[in-house]
Amino acid sequence: MSRIGVIGTGHIAAPMVHFLASRGHRITVSARNARIAAALRAELGVAIADPQQVIDAADILLLCLRPDMAEPVLAPLRFRAGQKIVSVMAGVSAARLSSLCAPAGDLVQTIPLGFLRHGGCPLAAFGNTALLADLFGPENPVVPVPHEAALNAHFAICAMVPGLLDLMNSGADWLTRQTGDADSAEFYTSQLMAGFLGAMDRGRAGRLAAERDALATDGTLSLQMTTALREGGAHETLLAALSAIGARLEAAR
Repeated sequence: MSRIGVIGTGHIAAPMVHFLASRGHRITVSARNARIAAALRAELGVAIADPQQVIDAADILLLCLRPDMAEPVLAPLRFRAGQKIVSVMAGVSAARLSSLCAPAGDLVQTIPLGFLRHGGCPLAAFGNTALLADLFGPENPVVPVPHEAALNAHFAICAMVPGLLDLMNSGADWLTRQTGDADSAEFYTSQLMAGFLGAMDRGRAGRLAAERDALATDGTLSLQMTTALREGGAHETLLAALSAIGARLEAAR
């Protein structure tokens, strides 16, 4: 069991706390989001303290602040040598993180999503990947990356998730207009995607294209859809958005 502190208790931190609490860790959270912190205390029995007390009570710290809040919140705080740091703050570079958390120097940066709580969330990681695996593996596989630029590229891919959800929502809205049943339309759309991806072999490169091509054969509705999306510029728009997000993250380093 480890003593874990969480600075910045929001929608990213809460699933991490749930997962870690299920493993019996002793957890103290900051009250930056008082509603979420109170809910975690009521459900899991975690302690709530101000940020410096969180640091003082912990050997491992999860930094889950919005990137623009990292400097004003962390700069006044005092860390200890030997403390381990897990940062989920996109755009806060390893160099800046090391400066803010000195003399603590054992760092790892990663990208969790909310379903980490239930397992199956791949964690791209730069730094002490063994620390991340000890905390969240094997249920959530750690994907080491060779440098910070690669981590930022994975952050950009994570930004695809709400974009894809937005497209699925548009599809569900279209289906609702055809059927008049919004609940069934959203269930069908989300379950269709979740079921397909859940059953797909994800163990080797090229599987996404292979699955696409197996569906989008000559004369099929699937080919009509993929062709329309390509001709409409959907792929170019996606790649442009990924490049812009990547450039934004690199500029923040």
